[in-house]
Amino acid sequence: MLSFSIDANADTIKNSNLNLNNPDVRKCLLDATKSEGWKLASVYMNSDDKLVYVFDKGNDTKIYTSKEVFSN
Repeated sequence: MLSFSIDANADTIKNSNLNLNNPDVRKCLLDATKSEGWKLASVYMNSDDKLVYVFDKGNDTKIYTSKEVFSN
């Protein structure tokens, strides 16, 4: 009997410096990630009412969460 194991380490990159509530920022994010080979895996609102975009590429994941936007 032959036994082996594969150690696959996924790399998760988190970014919360973008204002994803701005449609121009979202378009730039989608264009930039697509040109780098990332695929949009999910878009949702988290429990803090922040917009979240999740991208996958191989075993790697990028998660973009909208930053706090304060208006005075």
